[in-house]
Amino acid sequence: MKNMAKMTAKKYEMDMCNGPLLKQILIFTMPLMASGILQLLFNAADMVVAGRYAGSTALGAVGATSSLINLIINVFMGLSVGANVVIAHFYGANSKSDVFETVHTAIAMAGVCGVFLLVLGFFVSEPALIMMDTPAEILPYSTRYMQVYFIGVPMMLLYNFGAAILRAVGDTQRPLFFLIIAGIINVILNVFFVKYLGLGVVGVALATVISEAISAVLVLRALIMNDGIVKLNLRSIRIYRDKASRIARIGLPAGFQGAIFSISNVLIQSSVNSFGAVAVAGNTASMSLEGFVYNAMNSFHQTAVSFTGQNMGARKYDRVKRIAWQCMLCAVATGMILGGSCSIFAKSLLSLYNSEPEVIGFGQRRIIIIMSTYYLCGIMDAIVGVLRGMGYSIMPMIVSLLGACAFRIVWIYTVFAANPTPECLYISYPISWAITFLVHLCCYFTIARKRLKTRELTSASL
Repeated sequence: MKNMAKMTAKKYEMDMCNGPLLKQILIFTMPLMASGILQLLFNAADMVVAGRYAGSTALGAVGATSSLINLIINVFMGLSVGANVVIAHFYGANSKSDVFETVHTAIAMAGVCGVFLLVLGFFVSEPALIMMDTPAEILPYSTRYMQVYFIGVPMMLLYNFGAAILRAVGDTQRPLFFLIIAGIINVILNVFFVKYLGLGVVGVALATVISEAISAVLVLRALIMNDGIVKLNLRSIRIYRDKASRIARIGLPAGFQGAIFSISNVLIQSSVNSFGAVAVAGNTASMSLEGFVYNAMNSFHQTAVSFTGQNMGARKYDRVKRIAWQCMLCAVATGMILGGSCSIFAKSLLSLYNSEPEVIGFGQRRIIIIMSTYYLCGIMDAIVGVLRGMGYSIMPMIVSLLGACAFRIVWIYTVFAANPTPECLYISYPISWAITFLVHLCCYFTIARKRLKTRELTSASL
């Protein structure tokens, strides 16, 4: 029986250090991509239910919170990236005791950070939304949505940390299964709470909280029942200082990088808010569609993190170079195909969220600019994934600080201030992606590749 459990654990794990690379990348990425797209489908269901059964005000109320929510939670979500990288390094080096300590440290950190965010998010929701100039007619609804939403954040972190642990050893299938189960329940509860109980945005948030709890329980159960290297023992959950330090050293800069992007998005959301509630609803629908493309491209970022991490731990430095190029090319192809398709069918897709012509028209204005250039965002994230997998954390954060946040802030207060149109606002996205990618690429060649070459020579001489 025990041998059967070990075989099951091995079935879901992947040796990323040997074998045909592109095939392994695609096998690993497809469930990851499906997970991201499904998560967005279920989130879109929130929007569709809100827009269809509670009106454009509810749709705008939910959408007006997304940038702010991301800003608050991204710093801590970045720690899951740190856990992924550290576990992948130890797994590649076959250091079982280090993997054990890192797994239990990661779960402990998820719990502590989740409770902190619950309290923070609940109390800062209304003042933060007011600072963002959220339209008065949707402010009360947005506040209620956020306050209920943050009740489920501890469970969200536990799921994401648990999924990151599984990804580090090559398991992207089970997180997908868990997401499907939780997502279907989310959709059913959405319709029940909003259409039949008339709970509006509170019902949408409540359905999300319950589904997050279900996904967290499922991923924790998978770790507890696992007889492989990432088995979780509830009694052993504690924070090992050296492992927490390594997770934080990689994860916090990654989280701050996500927060940096969110800061610029909050400013852009505030600018969109100045166009009124209809504009907010159209922008919300467009952002939801963009999320599908982004998550598909971003799956190659997550793949790059895990593959690079394992190969760095196993000292397979030549494979790291190939991982970089193959993940970047896959991200570009995905962005071009999906982004182009969304641009072509924009009107039909937006009408799924709301049937008002003004809302659809505003959404189309954003999609035309963003979707046609979205591959730039994909290739930018892919190279960042390689750098993080190699153990670099501060460098990508600084580049993103300057290339995304600083550039967009300057743009809003200069170019957009002189020409306050939606098109002028949205064009700042592709310009910032291109600039940030080019700087990341320069860092990869001038710093990371040189150090990789040094390690390669040192390893060969041993």
